[in-house]
Amino acid sequence: MTDSTLTGLDLVRATRAFAKEQRSRSWWAIFSTIAVLSGLLILTGITPWWPLQLVGSLLCALVFVRMFVIYHDFIHGAILRKSRFARVVLYPIGALAMTPPRIWKYSHNYHHAHNMQVETSGIGSYPVYTVQMWQEAPFLRRLRYRITRHPITIAFGYVTVFVYDFCLSSFIANPLKNWDAGISLLLHAAIFTALLMFAGVNALLFCFLVPILSASAFGAYLFYAQHNFAGMYIQPTEEWSHVRASLESSSYFKFGPFLNWCTANIAYHHIHHLNPMIPFYRLPEAMKSIPELQEPHVTTLSPLDIARCFRLKLWDPEGNRMISFRDARRLARSAT
Repeated sequence: MTDSTLTGLDLVRATRAFAKEQRSRSWWAIFSTIAVLSGLLILTGITPWWPLQLVGSLLCALVFVRMFVIYHDFIHGAILRKSRFARVVLYPIGALAMTPPRIWKYSHNYHHAHNMQVETSGIGSYPVYTVQMWQEAPFLRRLRYRITRHPITIAFGYVTVFVYDFCLSSFIANPLKNWDAGISLLLHAAIFTALLMFAGVNALLFCFLVPILSASAFGAYLFYAQHNFAGMYIQPTEEWSHVRASLESSSYFKFGPFLNWCTANIAYHHIHHLNPMIPFYRLPEAMKSIPELQEPHVTTLSPLDIARCFRLKLWDPEGNRMISFRDARRLARSAT
């Protein structure tokens, strides 16, 4: 490491040059994405052959992920800050994505401010237990932890993460405060009913259920893998550093141009955590310009990486690594 290497606050300051929004570019991203998504939904609905409808549905899911990440940037204030018109356009996207603005803003900002602090990791993110916490946890808490981080739970993220966790449980806990969660639930019920009654099962399946289920599963897995990967480091809370948490507890997904467009560059997650005020379309520029951001922890969508990601369940402070439940049992046996 040379004297010119940027660290700590100096590294954050270096990213501020890229936190300047180009508003015309932001508006273009919003309306072009809405146009692409609308066109794909129409084509999917009128296509007579179901295999093509399935392909159209999956493309709709990918474009919807892009639409959600743009909404996510707006909630951060990275784009179109204080724009009332942007709120009118994008808040319905949040309701459709089952991430209503009130609960999403609180939980996601909390996640950014406490990224991978074990004690509060379950707020706005997937919980992480240390080996000791796991060994001392009662049966029901262990069961809940297993279920929350299970691949089936993530694959059905629409129901488990978005409908139940973000909307239903939040609305039941405090209906007055989380009224927008109730609106999300009503919106989805209305869309489901309207499509079933007036457009038929085929339209319901390929223009709503497949896109929303696929987008939710993909989004839930991306978020999981971006904070649960081989080589990550979790700091003790008393030593926690925002910069280190961003660079060592957040991964970079290695995507091609197509998936980077579909995910609005959320693959550059280490930079997004370092400075969430950088608009999504400037994240690649920041990585290219700042050498200290060019050697992140990398993960991919290869079957091997996905399997490895799902095996990692517990944080081992002694070994400074994520380990599997099986590894934790071995540690317990060796200790006794």
